[in-house]
Amino acid sequence: MNGKELKNKVKSGGIIYGSMLSMGRNPRWSTPISAFGLDYVVIDTEHSPRDRNDIADFLAAFTDSGVVPIVRVPIPDSHYVTMTIDAGAQGVLAPYCETVEEVMEVVAAAKWRPLKGALARKAVETGKLPSEASKKYLEDKNANTVCLIGIESVPAIANLENILKIDGIDGIFVGPNDLSISLGVPDQYDHPDYEEALRKVISTCNKYSVPVLIHHQTVALTTKWLKEGVRFVLHSSDARTLHSGYRTDFDEIKSVGAELGGGPVTDVGESEEVI
Repeated sequence: MNGKELKNKVKSGGIIYGSMLSMGRNPRWSTPISAFGLDYVVIDTEHSPRDRNDIADFLAAFTDSGVVPIVRVPIPDSHYVTMTIDAGAQGVLAPYCETVEEVMEVVAAAKWRPLKGALARKAVETGKLPSEASKKYLEDKNANTVCLIGIESVPAIANLENILKIDGIDGIFVGPNDLSISLGVPDQYDHPDYEEALRKVISTCNKYSVPVLIHHQTVALTTKWLKEGVRFVLHSSDARTLHSGYRTDFDEIKSVGAELGGGPVTDVGESEEVI
């Protein structure tokens, strides 16, 4: 699957599945990840300490893997967007967008690269390019680019309808930790205010036929919101899933060891990663 096929699948009513890469740095990490049955991965550079070289190597490793690599850039800035795509990303996730101007800058860079400046802004605002030849050339050049916009605060939700009027947005991303803090209910993902906010995002996006991805960390939350209309599934992260897998296996193994006199078993608990 490539970026264009990913967009087509979700637009046609299909469900796509992906996860966040917060920990992995070695390009060899892409080999086991590509065997997990995922449609895409989001490689984080907002909260994870990866530089341009790390990203370029990681993206090269995902070439021809069948998994679409998308990069969460540090801020919604055109330079980060174009650098990431030039490095080989098939998509970008711009975090914490709140204004139409921020989103237009991201969309211009993602959809009309390498056009810049006033002409790129005009392309997003009016759909007009220097010529039909330029338009066709740039559409073909950027056909695989997936553009995801982060709506992660109360002001962003208030402005969501205006943001969704911008052509070129392929999905709306919600970061639960940031949104719940903005709502005044940090990490309370069963709070009525949080659930109401998510339902507003989903219903508004449905109005504009734009899919939603919500980065929940538990199967219960991910499946709950899948049933409520999320078609662009983004579940957990490599670090958290690794933690959960080892915890589950060794809880079972240690319980048998305890029965055999190996000493008491201590539950290591859930992963504390917030990303």
